[in-house]
Amino acid sequence: MHVISSLLFSISANIDNFTVAIAYGIKKIKIGILSNLLIALVSGIGTFLSMSIGLLINKFLPSNISNIVGSLILIMLGLWFILDYYKKRKTNTFDFKNNYEILINSKIADKDNSKYIDIKESIILAFALTINNLGLGIGASITGLNIYFTTLLTIIFSLLSILFGYMLGNTYLAKTFGSYAPLVSGILIVFLGVYEIFI
Repeated sequence: MHVISSLLFSISANIDNFTVAIAYGIKKIKIGILSNLLIALVSGIGTFLSMSIGLLINKFLPSNISNIVGSLILIMLGLWFILDYYKKRKTNTFDFKNNYEILINSKIADKDNSKYIDIKESIILAFALTINNLGLGIGASITGLNIYFTTLLTIIFSLLSILFGYMLGNTYLAKTFGSYAPLVSGILIVFLGVYEIFI
């Protein structure tokens, strides 16, 4: 079982959750416990489904190259995230407070302007966060990560990332951490791909 790889996957897959939670913390919009659980479950289901697709693809690949194919997918995804980050930095289009506006806009997420994300409102947020990880799950599965263990870790880290992200959003370090989160995610994914090639 690739424990380290599953840990790296779970952390990188939940960077968006962490960053969005920081944004909610800044705006003082609280995410309820049940809403957090729902987001974690949807993330887990998304991970399981995307990894299942990866397992299906893996059946059509020769066993001696499947790990390389999956690793290259991860590396390309990670590099794309890194290049996108620097592209936005270079063109001055990256703005942490606006980058996740579609997720934290009160008309979309906090429909009743209650400064509290309830179960119904968290559904949109959950699916928006999960969609971003579909390609990552497919690539990770092809490399041979255990689907059940990785899904479980993804759920756990989703819960923790939203909890600690919200807490961080109430501190002066919020903007600094939030602005570098996409870059960290890309680096972790590239490292995961490289790591899987050599183990």
